[in-house]
Amino acid sequence: MVPTRTTPSGVARVRHVPQRTCVACRRTGDQRTFVRLVRGAEGGVEVDERGRAQGRGAYLCRDVACWERVAKGALNGALRTTIDATNRAALVAYGSQFVSAPAPDRGAHDEESGEA
Repeated sequence: MVPTRTTPSGVARVRHVPQRTCVACRRTGDQRTFVRLVRGAEGGVEVDERGRAQGRGAYLCRDVACWERVAKGALNGALRTTIDATNRAALVAYGSQFVSAPAPDRGAHDEESGEA
């Protein structure tokens, strides 16, 4: 559902929906579908539930595979910091609550069955 706003003249206008990119898999989508991580003033990385915390931020999908890439250093460049082992383990534990997203369908099923 696309958010709309009605102008005083009665014309419906489509509202802008912010787009974000996952730093692990480079998938783009609505800002609400991602989890924001923030590098705080002390240099630690925290999950920003509300998306309003101050500090340098990066976004991750709600996919376990993307959160596991955090353990391999996917956030270091995006947040311009080095994440310590304790903080990294806490982020991976937080990400374990999400389920793996299905692999993107490349249309192979339709080609094999002859359907368009």
